[in-house]
Amino acid sequence: MSLVKQLIAAVLAVLIGLASGTLFVMSNSGKSMLLRQLESHALDSATHLGLYISPYMAAQDTATIETAVNAIFDSGFYQRIAVMNASGEPLYVKETPPDISASVPGWFVSLVHIDPPSMERPITHQWRHVGTIYVQSSAGYAYERFWEGAQRALLLFAVLALLAALIIALLLRYLLKPLGEVERQAEALARKTYIEQPQLPKTRELRSVVQAMNAMVRQVQQMFEEQARNIEELRSIAYRDPLTGLLNQRACNAQLQARLEYERDFGPATLVLIRLRPLSEINRRCGEDSTNRLLKLVADELQTLANATTSNSLVGRLGGSEFLLLTEQQPMKLLAPQLNQLQTKTETELASLYRDGSAPAHPLIAGISQTSDQSSAALLMSEARLALNHAEEHNEAIYEYSGEAPRENLSQSWQQHVASAIRNGQVFLQYQSVIGGDQQQIHGELLARILDEDNEPCPAGRFIGVARELGLLDAMDRATLSTALDYVRRHPEGVRIAVNLGVDSITAQDFPRWLGEQIQQLSTPERVSFEINETVILNNLEQVQALRAQIQALGACFGVDNFGIHPRGFSYLYNLKPDYLKIDGSLIRDIDTSDEDRFFVRSLIGVAHNIDVPAYAEHVERSTQLDTLIALGIDGTQGYLHGRPTALN
Repeated sequence: MSLVKQLIAAVLAVLIGLASGTLFVMSNSGKSMLLRQLESHALDSATHLGLYISPYMAAQDTATIETAVNAIFDSGFYQRIAVMNASGEPLYVKETPPDISASVPGWFVSLVHIDPPSMERPITHQWRHVGTIYVQSSAGYAYERFWEGAQRALLLFAVLALLAALIIALLLRYLLKPLGEVERQAEALARKTYIEQPQLPKTRELRSVVQAMNAMVRQVQQMFEEQARNIEELRSIAYRDPLTGLLNQRACNAQLQARLEYERDFGPATLVLIRLRPLSEINRRCGEDSTNRLLKLVADELQTLANATTSNSLVGRLGGSEFLLLTEQQPMKLLAPQLNQLQTKTETELASLYRDGSAPAHPLIAGISQTSDQSSAALLMSEARLALNHAEEHNEAIYEYSGEAPRENLSQSWQQHVASAIRNGQVFLQYQSVIGGDQQQIHGELLARILDEDNEPCPAGRFIGVARELGLLDAMDRATLSTALDYVRRHPEGVRIAVNLGVDSITAQDFPRWLGEQIQQLSTPERVSFEINETVILNNLEQVQALRAQIQALGACFGVDNFGIHPRGFSYLYNLKPDYLKIDGSLIRDIDTSDEDRFFVRSLIGVAHNIDVPAYAEHVERSTQLDTLIALGIDGTQGYLHGRPTALN
């Protein structure tokens, strides 16, 4: 029972006791008053009757006396009337047993004892004593009058008690409202949500409690934010170039391999290697500060180019003078003008440094390679480096690697096949299990595939670029969801599934309504999880927060995918409060050999656990990785170590 209810109960108990005592005293007082009124009434009746029948008492006319007594007795107010002569002998006696009305409950008669008063009046006639009249009031009449008074008192008591209870309850709730807010603060703090009370209560004790609670909330929030800042500093040291803020060579290689070889859903890609030359000469002629400013300019312009191309690009600095750009496949006719614009800005900046007009021509050279779904990260990088070396040897600004690469995914027949398969919902689903520390399956992350011309599942990298080019990624997500949720409806006890949602679906206006209708048709919505890439979340935070609230209200789960690689930190987790996080696989690749990766992943797990959210790891392929992650406190792992993807039947 809450403190407010206990206080209300205690105050009401005291008031009821006080009111009951008051009611008892008033009842006794009312009973005494009623008896006095009956005595007065009986005495008055005896007097009036004596004045009337005194001549007949002197003449001992019993017939007239009987008539007069009966006339009074029949009124029902009397239980006994006796007329005695001067010698004390009865002239006439009229009495009846106590007749208590049925309107008076038996328990009241048993509880309250009323002995109706009996009054006597000596009667004289012509200065001579002729007898005595005894009049006793009716007990039934007394009980009826007393019960009516008790009912009115009880009704008034009940009304006043309810009114008092209501007033006390409202007053206590108003006075103790700050305590309720403190309780909500404590509950929110347990969920790692930080709420302060802006208005302080006027009561001194309550004000002190609220101020102490607000101070504790601020302190805990500062601790978490400090932890996030420390993790971000570590991330910058381990994975970012200190001058440009771009990914360093180690992070570029890890994410390049993760996107092209592990996830296999990036699709056909374009890799651009850019070299600033001659860096040593520029540094000698212009100085270190000017050279660093030039490198920062190139990095900023390259990041702007990547953002204009696609939100899923990868930008990094590989070394002193080399930069990397991975983007969704771009034809040369679109990419060349943008790279030429970057070249022009670099030449302009360099010309301002070489005041004598001797700035080198083509200070930026670019080598480009294109990938299909069969290409590996190492092969793509090798081809881009060959193109870069060719550009430098032949003094060309841009050169594209000319090796033959499969182009079937760009053919018209393949485009029609992909479009037809997606529009008709012909999606083939596989899943890869997330295994908990108890070796039990947590859920299976779905991998969407379509069937090729030979009716065989083909990897996402082969068709995802076509779907993106045709604007069918949202339709692909819906086809995947429809197939997956149909499986859940048909197999109530089957595999718990996790479905990835892309940016096209998140930003589609009617997607939340459509998704809500689909989830409402499930009898077990808790068996379905929806995952969104961290980068997509941070670029569309408002839409994702609304979608997460809808998913939570319908009973399904929500997870953050590819967690830990975005530079904007973790503050969004406070409001989003996902059901789990999946640490990006690029951070897991070398975790069994890299101290930096181990420390950083341990910090990410700590962030998740601090807000009571489980943390899972992707791309686990070696038992040494698994042992390291378990030692770091991971809640679940996913990867080929636990088996290859399985068909969702």
